[in-house]
Amino acid sequence: MQLSKKTIAPFTQYPEKVLQFGEGNFMRCFVDWMFHELNKKGLFQGSVVVVQPIENGMADLLNEQDGLYTLYLSGLVNGTAERKHETISVISRAINPYTAFNTFIETAENPDMRFVVSNTTEAGIAYIAGESVSATPPISYPAKLTVWLYHRYRTFKGDYSKGVHIIPCELIEKNAVMLRKAILHYSIDWKLEIGFLNWLEEACTFNNTLVDRIVPGYPRDRIEAITAELGYKDKLVVEGEPFHLWVIEAGDALAKELPFPEAGLNVLYVKDVSPYKIRKVRILNGVHTALVPVAYLYGIDTVREAMEDAVIGKFIKDALFNEIIPTLDLPDAELQQFAAEVIDRFKNPFIRHLLMSISLNSWAKFETRVLPSILEYIKRKGTIPSHLSFSLAATIAFYKGERGTEKIALNDDTALLELLKNAWSFYNGTEDSIHQIVVTVLGYQTNWKMNLNTVPGLAEAVSGHLFNIETEGINAAIQKLNQ
Repeated sequence: MQLSKKTIAPFTQYPEKVLQFGEGNFMRCFVDWMFHELNKKGLFQGSVVVVQPIENGMADLLNEQDGLYTLYLSGLVNGTAERKHETISVISRAINPYTAFNTFIETAENPDMRFVVSNTTEAGIAYIAGESVSATPPISYPAKLTVWLYHRYRTFKGDYSKGVHIIPCELIEKNAVMLRKAILHYSIDWKLEIGFLNWLEEACTFNNTLVDRIVPGYPRDRIEAITAELGYKDKLVVEGEPFHLWVIEAGDALAKELPFPEAGLNVLYVKDVSPYKIRKVRILNGVHTALVPVAYLYGIDTVREAMEDAVIGKFIKDALFNEIIPTLDLPDAELQQFAAEVIDRFKNPFIRHLLMSISLNSWAKFETRVLPSILEYIKRKGTIPSHLSFSLAATIAFYKGERGTEKIALNDDTALLELLKNAWSFYNGTEDSIHQIVVTVLGYQTNWKMNLNTVPGLAEAVSGHLFNIETEGINAAIQKLNQ
């Protein structure tokens, strides 16, 4: 039996208030779930129309299931493993604008439509020269949205009360600012009237956001057991962790219209999303990046195993609480709580997160996620952070390409891989040769955007750690560090 309205208890289909570009796992596990929660608490009473942003997608599959799907949330909650599931019923229908453009554009004529949300991948918010206002549809997401907004503006004759709140979830810096810029670019290209530009500026809001939830997606390896548990087939089962965070740059008006916090959801309305982005990048992403080479060379393969190991777990916690958190400016209680939540997330017994999957492009990740903490720590403390500099040394050791007798499948920029290969070719077991390797890596300005050899004491600290790793082994080197 296939999941549909016939297979679940009756539910109320509310008026369509949200236009959503993107039908993937993340949006269904994060945004749609939140609107579903609002409806359950009687705080929204609206539904979501999903628009397929590219030609090949899942609109037809969503419609086959009447917009319904099962969400599993699995992870640690206050230290206890929990796994629960629920049928999400907030999606009214899905539209493929490539086969039903008129149906898509007609949603702009709905007076109840109030919110536009999106996740069209990091590359989705882009201006493409040569797009046409008469295309059915245009190629890019911003062009599609511009056409939709213009149709709404003309339908309601510029009525400011029919403006919309635009809330993108793409993982790019200043996502709403970039989306607004592309829309204005198309509007000027297409010579749309000044009244429309004024309506965009005055009647609509563009809200930068930060989103955070790990979403493994469709549990393909367990779907037979899940089907037996549910008693029906669901081709759109999605799995995520309990933790969620949505930070939205917005004023009181949007917070009043979308009272997520009142529904018990971890949604923050703030004046500036930047400190929260820095917090996420430095703590969540930074710890991920810092632990990979250390834990993998130590002989561990997954994030959870790393956090549960006494030695590696201590290493990570020391780096997090003693070297990363002191470089951040949010209230200490908030930082401590977020860090504790991150540790629980890394220990999630339902997710097998391979370290090698995180290791992709480690050098670029280190530059954006870990290096800022190192430099800020030096600035504030006047000394080198021992654990983060050890992680940098371990990253260099990792890119030697060996774990004992096992070859490491390195995956990174070709020029950088060649640089590391050449640097390691001169290693002869001496401290001088180790120091030269470190100087070569730290001087690679293409990656670091600066010459890290100019940072007093950094090359010496990293060289010392790397020499210990190479001559004594990673286990002994960490033990020496912990002492």
